[in-house]
Amino acid sequence: MTDNAALVLFSGGQDSTIVLAWALQRFDRVETIGFSYGQRHTVELRQREIIREKLSASFSWASTLGEDAVLDLPALQSISDTALTRESEITFAASGLPTTFVPGRNLLFLTYAAALAYRRDIGALAGGMCETDYSGYPDCRNDTIQSLARSLSLGLDRSVVIETPLMFVDKAGAWAMADELGGSALIDLIVEDTHTCYLGDRTHRHAWGYGCGTCPACVLRADGWAKWQEKTA
Repeated sequence: MTDNAALVLFSGGQDSTIVLAWALQRFDRVETIGFSYGQRHTVELRQREIIREKLSASFSWASTLGEDAVLDLPALQSISDTALTRESEITFAASGLPTTFVPGRNLLFLTYAAALAYRRDIGALAGGMCETDYSGYPDCRNDTIQSLARSLSLGLDRSVVIETPLMFVDKAGAWAMADELGGSALIDLIVEDTHTCYLGDRTHRHAWGYGCGTCPACVLRADGWAKWQEKTA
């Protein structure tokens, strides 16, 4: 196994971009993986490459950025009936979860990532999962992630570490972490180039970035920005 290498689950969103920057400053080799699963906000897949290119061009610590892979998982859309994979209204289901919850998504993503990491001789995975400011998704919780890390370690017969540096950080703290990692240049990149909006809206520009401004992802991002701005004022 290659020492000090990480595979980052990189969607092109705010959180995964922060985690990518975090990993680039801590690991000798960093690769990325993304997933195409019929998500409504497919624009995030386009933004991934833009972000990777800008990180490499703008930050000396991004020199450890290596290969990228995007896996097609169409079966996830076919077995999901959610507002993230269908043109339907974003509401709350009887379970209390928003209809953007895609059952098993992070479990599948991490399993596929672990399989690729095994082939690439990488022992650490890193993702932007968070249970502080989030939509209540059960597959974003620390217990879920670390339980899966143990299962993957057993199933692959080698240690699998899943790093989640944002797990207990709220969205205001995420903006602050980005500032600590890369200053105003990284903040500007996140605002201009990352994509979080579930509706895939890149026509409306806000102080915190592009998005519809009303979906749960936009609301969390906007609230975090406002709270961070208050703290830095």
